[in-house]
Amino acid sequence: MSLQIYNTQTKKKAPFQSLVPNKVKMYVCGPTVYNYLHIGNFRGAIFFNLVRNWLEKSGYEVTYVYNYTDVDDKIIKKANEEGVESIEISERYIAEFEKDFNALKLTPHDHNPKVTEFMPQIISFVEDLVKKEMAYVVDGEVFYEIKNFKTYGKLSGKKLEDLEAGARVDVDERKHNPADFVLWKPAKPGEPSWDSPWGKGRPGWHIECSAMIHSILGETIDIHGGGIDLIFPHHENEIAQGEGRTGKCYCNQWMHNNFLNLNDEKMSKSLGNIITARAFMEKYNPEVLKYLMLSSHYRALFNLNEDKISQVLTGLSRIYVSMRDALTILGDTDVSEKPDAHLLKLTAEADKKIHESLNDDFNTPEVMAHMFDVVRAFNAMNLLKKKRNAVNKATSQHYYQWIKGVGGMMALFQEDPTSLLTELDDILIREKNIDIEYVERLMIERQQAREEKNFSRADEIRDELTRMGIMIMDGVEGRGWELDKR
Repeated sequence: MSLQIYNTQTKKKAPFQSLVPNKVKMYVCGPTVYNYLHIGNFRGAIFFNLVRNWLEKSGYEVTYVYNYTDVDDKIIKKANEEGVESIEISERYIAEFEKDFNALKLTPHDHNPKVTEFMPQIISFVEDLVKKEMAYVVDGEVFYEIKNFKTYGKLSGKKLEDLEAGARVDVDERKHNPADFVLWKPAKPGEPSWDSPWGKGRPGWHIECSAMIHSILGETIDIHGGGIDLIFPHHENEIAQGEGRTGKCYCNQWMHNNFLNLNDEKMSKSLGNIITARAFMEKYNPEVLKYLMLSSHYRALFNLNEDKISQVLTGLSRIYVSMRDALTILGDTDVSEKPDAHLLKLTAEADKKIHESLNDDFNTPEVMAHMFDVVRAFNAMNLLKKKRNAVNKATSQHYYQWIKGVGGMMALFQEDPTSLLTELDDILIREKNIDIEYVERLMIERQQAREEKNFSRADEIRDELTRMGIMIMDGVEGRGWELDKR
């Protein structure tokens, strides 16, 4: 099965075909850098990292551009509130974003352009639109002439007459059409500005991405991604600008990830339910955030709640427990024997299904399901309680490497299992309100009962701990118990 991707513009899945064989030009709208990003902002960063990785694994050479919007009203407002220059705000939060990005261990982008680095290209772009009568100047402000772009609305499905009617509520009389949008705006006191043919000013939001795309990737790109909130007006206006300038297709494949809600409500400052990625990763772990985002299809509305986090913690733990078991069985010896034939067959079949799922518009929930089929099969072999012969060691090595290989595309399952499981255990203990002191007292009492050969009491304590979800780890270094995550 060849790669099929849902195109927002055509509203259907179709085989992906790059402009140049085996090469992909890909642009994803990055953050406006005026604060820490919330977890929903990272849904795109995590998902499109998988897209890039899968394209490369499929044989494409990918050029991935992910921008920073470092000129914006929100940045200016925050700078004025703090009494500093806008550049100080944007650079501060670019650095904070990159800390979060690096904590997630995502593949670095090929280019991270900043708007402020592309002012000459932006101005040149606007000049071309004015020359082609796709834009006009009024009092030092440049507007896009929307009626001259006949296919406006082809991405979002919106009709120009409806937009005109909606825009008349608060119409700018200087515009030729109520739906015309700003390409360049005159400078205001307390704002950063640049010299231009129309006087000092700064660009409108939409022109920035178009200029960076044309400058780095060219007139037509293969894939443009972002959140569904960007479909209109941002991406619709990008198409108008790009195609209005060149007369050529701006982008062949539009991809948009859906929103992330918190407890069935959209995250917003007014509701006070914003969770930053930084706070989430400190409370849980970067692996938890990645697993969460990829456990749902990227085009599905994702609702985050305690039940979902609990499911993810359990699922993530099960995989890492199996990886730890595999490493324990493997030990430090070299393996030359062939793995168990049945497991080899299962992983080969799972590989085929995983390839089909990723080729079917990046169906990550199915990928997870196929992985768990193999996890269950490995656990059912119960190799930890069997002889650690060459075949069992080879089987464990194959399993461990298989999990890491599949997980690598998603930037998952690359951590040291023992270390991560300790972290996850502490998280689960906190989430389930388990009284550690009580568990420790029971463990001491059980040990005393065993020393006194009071095995019935020792068994009673084991049963009580089991009901609490505690698994006793006799003979294992550490505190001697952990939550049962199998």
